[in-house]
Formats: sequence, structure tokens, C-alpha cells
Amino acid sequence: MTHDQGPVQPRPSLNPPQFDSALAQPRHAVPATIAPPVTSPAPVPVAAVSARSGRTAPVWIVGLLVLVLVGLVGYFLNAIGPGASLIGMILALIPLAGVLLAVRIVDRWEPEPRGLLVFAVAWGAVASVGIALGVDLLIELAIGNDGSTLRQAFSAVVQAPVVEEFAKGIGVFLIFATARRAFDGPVDGIVYGGLIGAGFAFTENIQYFALAMIEGGAAETTATFFVRGILSPFAHVMFTSVTGFALGLAARRGMTPGQAIGPWLLGVAGAIALHALWNGSAVFGDFFALYLTLQLPLFAGFILGVIALRREESRLTRRRLGDYAAAGWFTPQEVDMLATAAGRKAALAWAKTLSGDRTGLMKGFIRDATGLAASRQRAITGRDPHASADERELLAKTAAARAAMFAP
Repeated sequence: MTHDQGPVQPRPSLNPPQFDSALAQPRHAVPATIAPPVTSPAPVPVAAVSARSGRTAPVWIVGLLVLVLVGLVGYFLNAIGPGASLIGMILALIPLAGVLLAVRIVDRWEPEPRGLLVFAVAWGAVASVGIALGVDLLIELAIGNDGSTLRQAFSAVVQAPVVEEFAKGIGVFLIFATARRAFDGPVDGIVYGGLIGAGFAFTENIQYFALAMIEGGAAETTATFFVRGILSPFAHVMFTSVTGFALGLAARRGMTPGQAIGPWLLGVAGAIALHALWNGSAVFGDFFALYLTLQLPLFAGFILGVIALRREESRLTRRRLGDYAAAGWFTPQEVDMLATAAGRKAALAWAKTLSGDRTGLMKGFIRDATGLAASRQRAITGRDPHASADERELLAKTAAARAAMFAP
């Protein structure tokens, strides 16, 4: 990337307030020097499209999901029937909607590609369930199922956590391996893992709610919905997020898929442990007592962990955009604005007061600047050969958005 060299003129600022962050993270490599911009960058089309390489799941996996989906639909219609399956699906959509809203809030800072988000839900709802059903069938053929208390306990506390978390974890690893340019760190891993867990819980809930309707009518269905849809809609989300978190740490350190197998296995082991603990509380103890004394504190810790990771993402955005501010691409005030949720909110409110309501322009400026910070972090870790191309495109887009923002 080359630019005319010369004195950098003061740039107009969006004048946001300044916000600080106390979190820190060491560098992994020495980044290249950022060339200063031209004195008056000419606007370019903001609708330029980034290369999709490394940001989407392979087509063959999508085709496989479709085939498995056809098999699952046939299984549910044959085993449960269309009426109960439909009721179960409608009820399962309620907790799924709440979980998707929560994950969207977590993902709001630097949104992931929509196609990958859909793929994550689909993998959880279709592939993970299909793998789990197939492996469970093989285990039953191998060791049988006599219906004893010991066999049921083994199924709930050992078999289900191991089989299901590996099935869901495969999906997280596939996203890491095939779409690494959209897998930047722990927050991304939690988003992908959480969505896979949400998809799995959705399909599992269809079965639970449908069987409750068949076996116990409205009363049994209501009780099942209360436990699974109200008390524990985030259980599978929390389990698989552990796997995603581990792979997110691997991504932040620039590991290749081969190098990340170890962290992935550790993440899956953590997910299995949480899953077994959850199921064990229902099998061996007083579920509601353990729910209040153990599960709720775990969930609170999970929320606090996500908040801490979001703050780390804010700090990382500040530092990487600070590199560009030092070269003259942003003003220090803009970096402060872009690095905090409060600053972004104030900027959007300011943009709304401009002629013609330029909130959309400001949203694009925030999104592209955040993507620019992420692309520079990928360049620093040395894990993205396309980072320079992303940098050129996003610098042009932010420059164009600035010009449009200050246009009469």
C-alpha cells in the first residue's frame, strides 16, 4: 500500500467523549509500519465487497447438513408423529428466540458473518443431533440397554455429555479450521459455540416437549417446558461455549488447526465436565436445590466472564485503532469513541442530529473501523495472509464514510 508522503493535515473529528480500559494483552509479533494517508483522501464506493475466502463454511458441509436434516425430519415424523412434533417445535422456538437475542448482544461489538452464524445454529440443530443419535444407537447395540437405574445414570452422566459435546465441538472446530479469518478470539468462539449449543437444545427440546405431550398431556408439557425452557435455556449454550472459548484462545495466539487440536480437546473436556455436572444434579441430587446453589452461580460466573472478554475486545480495538490514529487515519477522539459501547452510543445519537439522519453512515463507520482493528490484529499474529487487502479496503471505506458524514 503506497501513499503520497507529506505533512498530515488535522482531520475533522466526531468529537466523542474519552473512555478508558484497564485490561491489557501482550503483542505476539511486531506489526508493519502504517503508511500515513493522503492529505485529502477521495471518497470511494462504500459498497466494496471483501473476499469471502476464510469467512464461510465449505459448500460440501452445507450439503451434508441438508441430507442429515432430511433424515432427522423422517425420524421425528416416524418416532413422534407430525402433530406432537409440530407442538414441540413451536414450544422449542420460544427459548431459542431468547438465546439468539442474548448471543446477538454478545456479538454486537464485532458481528460475525451472518452465514457462519446460520451455519453454527444449523450444525447444532442438525449435524450434532444426527451424530449423537447415531453414536447412541451404536453404543446401545454394543452394550445394550436393560433400563436399569445404573444404565440410565451412565447414559445421562457419562454417555450423553461425552457424545453430545464431541458432536457439537466438531462444529466449532470446523468453523475454526475453514473460516479462520472470522474467528478472531474468545468472544467469537463463545458466539459460535453458544449458537451451536442453542441449535442442539432446540432440536432436543422438540423431542422432550413432544414426548411430554404424548405421555402426560398439557400438565407434563408445562412442567417440562418450565425446566428446560425457563430454568435452563442456556445450559447447552454454556457447555459448548467452553469449547469455543478454548479455540478462541488458540485463534488469538495464531495457532493453525493442527496446533489447535490440543486446546480444542481441553475445551471439549471442560464442556463434558459441565454437562455431566448438570445432568448429575438431576440424577443423583435435588435438582432445584443444586440449581440454586450451584447452577445459578455458574451461570452468573459465565456472564461475568463474557463481560470481561467484551472489555478485553474493547481494549484491543482501542490499541489497534490507536496504531492508525498515530499514522493520521483517525483522530484520538474517534479512537476513544470506537473503543467503548458508551462512546458508540453517543456517536450514533450525534449522527442522528445531522442533516438527513446519518445514523446508517455512523453504523457503517463503526463496523468497518472495528473490522479494521480485527484485521490488524490478525496481521500482528501472522495468521492471515489477506490482512493487508482487508486493511486497504477498510481504510478506504472508513475514509469514504467520514467524507459522507461531514458532507453538507
